[in-house]
Amino acid sequence: MRRMSRDAMMFAALTMAVGACTVEDVKDARAGDSAAAATSKTPPPARAGAQAPATPGNSATTTGSAVAQTPANSGAPAAGADTAAAGGNLAPDSVDVGRRNKSTLVPQSRMRLEVDLGAKQLTAFDGDQQIATYRIAVGSQQWPTQAGQWEVRQVVWNPEWIPPKDERWAEDKDPKAPGAPDNPLGRAQLVYDPPRTVHGTNDPSSIGKAVSHGSIRMANADIVALARRVMEMAGAPKDDSFYQQAAQNRTQKVIVDLPQRVPIRVF
Repeated sequence: MRRMSRDAMMFAALTMAVGACTVEDVKDARAGDSAAAATSKTPPPARAGAQAPATPGNSATTTGSAVAQTPANSGAPAAGADTAAAGGNLAPDSVDVGRRNKSTLVPQSRMRLEVDLGAKQLTAFDGDQQIATYRIAVGSQQWPTQAGQWEVRQVVWNPEWIPPKDERWAEDKDPKAPGAPDNPLGRAQLVYDPPRTVHGTNDPSSIGKAVSHGSIRMANADIVALARRVMEMAGAPKDDSFYQQAAQNRTQKVIVDLPQRVPIRVF
């Protein structure tokens, strides 16, 4: 009996010790879990230049923000940006405001025209080589032909005549249709400084005189020959049928824009 009592007492003491250890271990474990949870809610400070890690629920937003900010941060032009503004090459038809305009992008022809008002003569050159000379009529003393340098940009076949605005001599004049017998522009017209042009005439007796209102007149046969040569040398050649139709359909106006500029100097 005494031995059994002693054994029972020892077993009870051992059970209490084990239970005490278990309780303490559980407390420690719970304390550790609480600390770990607290630590997970407070992320460590990010390193300089490092991207914050994505968290569930906001990864798409974070990625979208990063993509949206890339052009601004990198300095790269956004898609569709003007290549001229970004320093790229200009397209043939583009306009670089402040430095160039569309007209200066058109190349210059090797052909050029010289108009001597005193000699009443127009001379055509291919580079430095003289290729043709024509007699002309020029402006009168009251309406002199203006001297200067321009460029022929357009050839008009069977032009219509529209009285120029703000010109006293044209106040009572009526427009003249293409091919009309009293159309003062004749068969063709080289446009260089509207309303001043080089054109044919319905008054061939005026050639060699200073009688126009500022434009340069040529005999119809001469302006047809010159206009055809200008088109061929300025990059707009046509076959014979084109010129035949222009001659036969006198009431049909035909405008040809030149791919190359033809310099003209009037002096």
